[in-house]
Amino acid sequence: MELSESVQKGLQSLGDQTVLDRCSFPVVVDACFRSLLFSRGDPAVLDLPELKHLDKILLKQIHAAATTFILEAVKHNADKSTISFSLEELTFNTERIETFYTTFQKHKKDLELILSSIGRGPAHIKDVSWRLQYQMKNGQLDKVNEPFYLISLSTETGGASEDVDFSCTAEQLQVKTEIKDEDMKLNMRKSAISSNQTHLCCAFCAVECKCAQMYLPQTQIKNILLTES
Repeated sequence: MELSESVQKGLQSLGDQTVLDRCSFPVVVDACFRSLLFSRGDPAVLDLPELKHLDKILLKQIHAAATTFILEAVKHNADKSTISFSLEELTFNTERIETFYTTFQKHKKDLELILSSIGRGPAHIKDVSWRLQYQMKNGQLDKVNEPFYLISLSTETGGASEDVDFSCTAEQLQVKTEIKDEDMKLNMRKSAISSNQTHLCCAFCAVECKCAQMYLPQTQIKNILLTES
């Protein structure tokens, strides 16, 4: 299973005994599974008396990483050796790996049913709201000084409305923006293909511009793009 850097960091915090002691660890793991089964991933499930002493921002990051890992493991039908190897690489000790896997096995069938019931069509986003927060420190570091975004999406699927809340760093948000830019560039290429003009075009973006070192006739650009697609 391929895990993003943010998911790896969150899981490392989950496995770190200096962040979560032996009492807090099983509570957090159980809460993560319950949030997927009963609360649709809502991090509010972590508002427990046993976890009041923990940094809230760090706890949400752990929750996001753990739930992502759980869903990926269910999606790929990961066995014990795969899960154990992945967690061991992220500094989990044997006891914590066993606790996590036991809980995973307990809820795996229910999670499979939930995933199978989710439609293939993406939800329609009706509205979005966001706010910027600044994390100065957490339970691991005295100084973090990192901004992050809290984003809330108002979605609709099959007539049912649902709010989807998540947090992301500036770096993760930048990746989303770059993907959007690539989509725009792809649309520009498609427009160029449909054109019958015979002028020279940029070999990079298939439109007239000054950004490329090499220019090709548009008919040749069209053939290249059709071959790539």
